[in-house]
Amino acid sequence: MAIDWFPLWLSLRVASLATLLSLVLGLWLAYLLANRRFRGREVLDAAVVLPLVLPPTVLGYYLLVLLGRESPLGRLYEWIFGAPLVFTWQAAVVAAMVHAIPLLVISARAALESVDRSYERAARNLGASEWRVFWKVSLPLARRSIMAVSVLAFARTLGDFGITIMIAGNIPGRTQTMAVAIYDAVESGNGALARTLVIVISVLALVILSIANRLAAKQAAG
Repeated sequence: MAIDWFPLWLSLRVASLATLLSLVLGLWLAYLLANRRFRGREVLDAAVVLPLVLPPTVLGYYLLVLLGRESPLGRLYEWIFGAPLVFTWQAAVVAAMVHAIPLLVISARAALESVDRSYERAARNLGASEWRVFWKVSLPLARRSIMAVSVLAFARTLGDFGITIMIAGNIPGRTQTMAVAIYDAVESGNGALARTLVIVISVLALVILSIANRLAAKQAAG
């Protein structure tokens, strides 16, 4: 049985890029929620967690409305890149980020809030800017927890299905990720292919979660 491994390589690329982008945005949001008091903070906090409780179809619909060709953001993207965003592998990256960002923000915020504030105060007293305090003091002290949740977010983005199929579609050789390929194999009655893909992604997820657990254990051990 010949197996097309494109869905695996696409899933790895999508998960890697989504995790990297989510880490940048997630750390910024986590810093705001952990260190700043501002109007609307509670609303932002709730909005960050919202993707964890809403059904994937609802999240996918929101993204279609927000990023579709008729939306301002969709038209802006098409004007910049010369092609629409929806039903592309880049849309799969956006879909994966919806799941990764809440995980990163929640865990990174907890890690940043657990940092001994005396180190941060000492750095400020020595004239360090807020950015330097974050980059040189807070982040290094919380790095293992953040690395662990980044690995976990990678594993989560690797298996997204609901949002991905709504905004990226199921186009073989273009937008078909592993989760979508498994669904497609089951729907077409190709049980052998479905079992093979399921085993591959399960083993990969197990390895990734083992790495995340090891990093978390090192953080707990200090």
